[in-house]
Amino acid sequence: MSSRMLEEARSCADVVERQNQVLDPRLETLSEQLRRLDPQVALTVARGSSDHAASYFAYVAMQQLGLPVASLPMSVVTLQQAPLRVRGQVALGFSQSGQSPDLVDSLRRLNQCGATTVSLVNAEGSPLEQACQHHLPLGAGPELSVAATKSFVATLSASARLVAHWGQDRALLAAGLALPAQLREAAAQDWSPALDTLRDAERLMVIGRGAGFAIAQEAALKLKETSVIQAEAFSSAEVRHGPMALIDAQYPLLVFAPRGVEQAGLLQLAADMRQRGAHVLLAAPANIAGRDLTLSCAEHPALDPLLAIQSFYVMAAALAEARGLDPDQPRHLSKVTCTQ
Repeated sequence: MSSRMLEEARSCADVVERQNQVLDPRLETLSEQLRRLDPQVALTVARGSSDHAASYFAYVAMQQLGLPVASLPMSVVTLQQAPLRVRGQVALGFSQSGQSPDLVDSLRRLNQCGATTVSLVNAEGSPLEQACQHHLPLGAGPELSVAATKSFVATLSASARLVAHWGQDRALLAAGLALPAQLREAAAQDWSPALDTLRDAERLMVIGRGAGFAIAQEAALKLKETSVIQAEAFSSAEVRHGPMALIDAQYPLLVFAPRGVEQAGLLQLAADMRQRGAHVLLAAPANIAGRDLTLSCAEHPALDPLLAIQSFYVMAAALAEARGLDPDQPRHLSKVTCTQ
């Protein structure tokens, strides 16, 4: 059986390839305006998978640009009507459909308060696009599976490319052009060992740090949605502050340990948890001997998380089917979620 989720996940390389051709002129224009604006802070507004993508943008923007980024709680705007002092700053709305009223109303209000507003939306002509001054179409095309895959990867790709243009980072720009071929490689990685561990799992911790924490958050959400596993995401730093008390013999953990300064701590945590008897699935690059799952490496470390989630998505679609579930139709969920 080939699910729509699997088909759409495998199309990520083609999506990013098209996006690179179409989005660059818009990004060049927007980035020039942002450099002139020189905001001191950026706000992100999003929910669900899009909020995980916003977390990735925040980390990369802070790391590469030195720009503080904060996630805005929408109820502060839509319910509390707080008088936000955002003039001269930038606010970015991330969404697949661009239809949720609280998201649209928040960006419209931020616009009225003097922020420069940018929408990153997959659906063309959405209310969110209309509410913002600038629009970056993600270009993933219609996504039929309820579980988002290609639109998430497209959001990460557009986010990284925005940061690269904004900071005039030639290395990151060049790495983005090589990304489609590397996504194809990542989709072909053998993550079948995870199926044996997770086929009968009822609970799971997904661990990451840095930009990889956004991937851990997204993976945990997908495991909830498509395999009905009570999966929770934690930073490797935070898990030692309390959640570690839950971990006993055979407790399953999925640890994302891509390249970077965070990797050493993630590897140490994986080793410590194995000593406790936990069933650790360590996802790491090929040079890490103790890995269980192989992570592909991009031409720039900031893009490694895109390859990690690409490999995970292929496994997650297979896992749902192995558990007797339809990954395209998670129970109680719909493609467009509207909140106030």
